[in-house]
Amino acid sequence: MDSKNIIGSLLSLKTDIPFSDKIGDPVVINSKGSLNLIFNEELDLETVSDGIKLFKITSDNTEIEEDIIVDKIGNSLKAFNLSRSDNSKFTEGEEYKLSINNIRSLGGASLEEDYINYFAIDYSFNLDSDGISDLNNKRSLVVCISDIHLGANDSYSEITKNREALVNFLNQIRASPNIKELVIIGDLIDEWFIPMNLDTFNGKTQRDFVKSVAFNNKPVIDAFNNIIQDNNVKVTYVPGNHDILIDYDDIESIMPGVNQARDVRGLGFYTPEDIPETVIEHGHRYNFYCAPDPSNRHITKTDSILPPGYFFTRMATSSVIQGRPKRDEDLPVVTKNELGMDQYRYFLYWNVWKGLVTDFPVHEELNEKVITTDIDGFTDSYAINDFLPYQETEDDLIKVNLFEGIIENWDERQDINLVPVNIPIEDAVLRGAFASFLDDQSAIQFFNNPVSDKRIVIFGHSHEARIITSLNDKQEKNIYVNSGTWIDKNKCTMTFVVIIPQKSNESAPSYVNLYQYSPSGDIKKLESQAITNIK
Repeated sequence: MDSKNIIGSLLSLKTDIPFSDKIGDPVVINSKGSLNLIFNEELDLETVSDGIKLFKITSDNTEIEEDIIVDKIGNSLKAFNLSRSDNSKFTEGEEYKLSINNIRSLGGASLEEDYINYFAIDYSFNLDSDGISDLNNKRSLVVCISDIHLGANDSYSEITKNREALVNFLNQIRASPNIKELVIIGDLIDEWFIPMNLDTFNGKTQRDFVKSVAFNNKPVIDAFNNIIQDNNVKVTYVPGNHDILIDYDDIESIMPGVNQARDVRGLGFYTPEDIPETVIEHGHRYNFYCAPDPSNRHITKTDSILPPGYFFTRMATSSVIQGRPKRDEDLPVVTKNELGMDQYRYFLYWNVWKGLVTDFPVHEELNEKVITTDIDGFTDSYAINDFLPYQETEDDLIKVNLFEGIIENWDERQDINLVPVNIPIEDAVLRGAFASFLDDQSAIQFFNNPVSDKRIVIFGHSHEARIITSLNDKQEKNIYVNSGTWIDKNKCTMTFVVIIPQKSNESAPSYVNLYQYSPSGDIKKLESQAITNIK
């Protein structure tokens, strides 16, 4: 039995659901019609009817008392069942307060203090055509998915097995009477996960590549377009790092009429209509290895923005296809020198690359010019050594061929990329590739940022679906969610986020829920959180 144990002077209580003692952070429970209350001593029945009360909490924190019945369970004076007087279930989408005070046991024991706790009733979420009964066909839900990684060739694409399930999911989104908006939070098109030796565009253009991805994944793109053309559900696309170069017209060419949320090239913030305290973005804006990077413009002679993560991904793709072969060749050694802080940071940068190249070995030698580009202004073929920091002699200056100046220009790069709160370079280099670092940015950039009013943040990018709650300086609850991924091989895949706003102006809670879809069409709730009184 999930329970909270309240120990009074002599009298204690257990319940069959968890509770919260904070009105602004109610525990979310599934729909039910009664509560079980188990005391450690037999109660004096004369104190029960007036001592146990249930209230519905409105958006202005007004308490409306519910008509309830508190019955003994069997013949016990210790166990009681609390239900509405009409035997109906507690209303989905509402917050409740359970108040217990001035009760006594037959022996005269009482609780040490009043028992006051809060819970919210989650919606019985579904994507059926009949919809969620308590929403009465109202379109209010915002669904977020990310990191689909559609590829141009199934021989290396990261989504083939899950593609049919994705189509089914999108068809259900289309038919649901409750969905208001579907947000694609980046990495829809995968322009990075391509073996090193392949010409990404096959001698053609980026537009041709995007159309080839659409052709290779026609059922998926058709499903998106059906939703767009119906004009019942707004579809919004936000760019990610794997589609960092895919521009507005590229997306429009395969999904005409889709809403696009963009700011700086390769990036986009998005706030859904009527939920102003929410921000949705892919998350690569804060990643040293994946955020738009101008470092190579002296090489490309264009406004290149491909970051180092692109070259790593090309190498890693080949490594995966090759079965991560054992590397016979040792990495060139780079040693820490005494030539200043930036040089120390290049040494840290080299150590990160050392780990990545070691974890994703390939058959090709480090000096082989095997990475074919012809993308974003790059025209040459490059070797793995071209993006690794190096020294000509021990203790000498640490240099790089590609991404020269990447350490020195980090602050400027953040300004260009509209990062709200500056990330220290050493944190960015050492922790940038970790999912936990991205999770932390939800608080750093928004919740703890005094000029931000955001209380719900949704990222993708890390492929690690989770919900993390926190309190801001005003002691208001915040909710961060990572939407996960739909790629075939992932610890937890086919995940999505649903924002369910307040059902009415009088209702207190909004819900932010994380779900997992299955090939059979079943939906599993991974976690649900309620946040009260957002605008």
